[in-house]
Amino acid sequence: QVQLVESGGGLVQAGGSLRLSCAASGRTFSSYAMGWFRQAPGKEREFVAFITWSGGNTDYADSVKGRFTISRDNAKNTVYLQMNSLKPEDTALYYCAATGRIISYKYHEYDYWGRGTQVTVSS
Repeated sequence: QVQLVESGGGLVQAGGSLRLSCAASGRTFSSYAMGWFRQAPGKEREFVAFITWSGGNTDYADSVKGRFTISRDNAKNTVYLQMNSLKPEDTALYYCAATGRIISYKYHEYDYWGRGTQVTVSS
């Protein structure tokens, strides 16, 4: 069982940066791959980034590649999403999630979810 709590969202101007954190409870955090997803009003939840359990592999949605960086600290049971050069289209509720799969881009393959943190980018 893993419980996830996101933080770090807020209101930022276009071109600005935010760093999201996701704190996990449970001793098995390091055995899960972690992902970030986002959902804007009226839109489906979409994949943003994932990181393998060791942190050795990451991947990103094309829309955020080169601007966002996912990382994790297994000693702190925390995964991060550094977001730079933010755009108004990045506005969404951001969720972190944990999966027992090695790699996954699909939200239904994730087993545990946080409640989300709101990111709003003004133009």
